[in-house]
Parts: sequence; C-alpha cells; structure tokens
Amino acid sequence: MGLLYPFPVSPDETDFAHLMTGPSGRIQKVTLKSYGLPYIFWGYALASLTVLFFLWLAVRNPMEKLAAMGGLDAALVGLLQILIYSLPVIILGFFFYEKTLVATPGTLAITHRFFGVSFKRKSYSLAAQPFAVDHFMDAPNVARLKGGPEAVGFQNKGYFTLWARTSDDRTIRVDRHSRKADLEALAALLMLASEKN
Repeated sequence: MGLLYPFPVSPDETDFAHLMTGPSGRIQKVTLKSYGLPYIFWGYALASLTVLFFLWLAVRNPMEKLAAMGGLDAALVGLLQILIYSLPVIILGFFFYEKTLVATPGTLAITHRFFGVSFKRKSYSLAAQPFAVDHFMDAPNVARLKGGPEAVGFQNKGYFTLWARTSDDRTIRVDRHSRKADLEALAALLMLASEKN
C-alpha cells in the first residue's frame, strides 16, 4: 500500500508516528499510521462524482420507466441503481482508508480501517531479525535493454517490498514503496520496539 499510502519514516512525524516508552525508558510500542492520499486526489474525486451526478440525472427517468415495466428490466435497473449509489461510497473509501502498524517487543500488528472502522487486523509473532527489503520488478526492463540516454526516463525501476519473518518461519508483506531507503527507514523504526526484553 506504500505506493499510494506511505508510512512515516521518522519518529519526528508525530501526527503519524507515536513511540511509547516504558518506565525503564526503553521503547515499548511503536504505532505508525499511513498517510492519506494527496490533496490533488480530492479534485479527481470531485470531478468523478460530478460526472457520476450528471450521468445519474441523464438516466434517472429512463431507469424509472424500465423499472415500472417489471421483470428482468426491473432487476437490471435495480443492479444499476446499486452501482450508481455505491460508487460515491467506494470513491470516498479511498480517502478514509488507513493502515496501522503497531510494533511491540516480539510482535507486529497490522490493522486496516475504512472510515475509522477496523475491518481486518492480524497480529504476528516476529523472528529475531524480522525485516528484509526485496526488489520486485513485474515486467522486463525493455528500455534498459535497448539502452541509450533517451531511454533512461522510461526504464522500469519496479518497486521494493518490506517483508517480516515470523517466529514460525512465515514471511508476510508489511509494505511496499518505490524507494528502498524509505522502507529501510520504516524497518528501522519498527525495530525500535521489536527486540524482546
């Protein structure tokens, strides 16, 4: 999710990173919340909802006539109405999505929320050295193969994935990002609380 919803990479980003220390002064808990979408996406959402509104105005009367006919036409109209009325909620859902990482000594909890309501939460027991960053490229790098200075801007750089290894030797994907340095900083931030006492 880090490609759209990046995590903080420094404890100085206090709105999205919270470090809780215990009585001994050691960090007991690291809570990281993902950033939301950039403000320009609100403009895209407004434009999309405006187009959807005018589409609804254009098809409202024909839909009512088809629904009055009954049968299969009414069922299709009902499905189309469900789609039209659910699209604004889906579009706004992208703006109110939040992923939270909570690291405590030896554990990592990952929570996904929409509109402030948790819908998926998993907790993992971590291995001794849990975090690793891997590079992933899903398509061949044709621009690099052809070479030349004009192809540099078109080279597929792929993205990087932060993996966590659990105590039962499973690997889970924590986050992904286009910059390796940001994922390494995220792993270092989570490691502040990952060591068992």
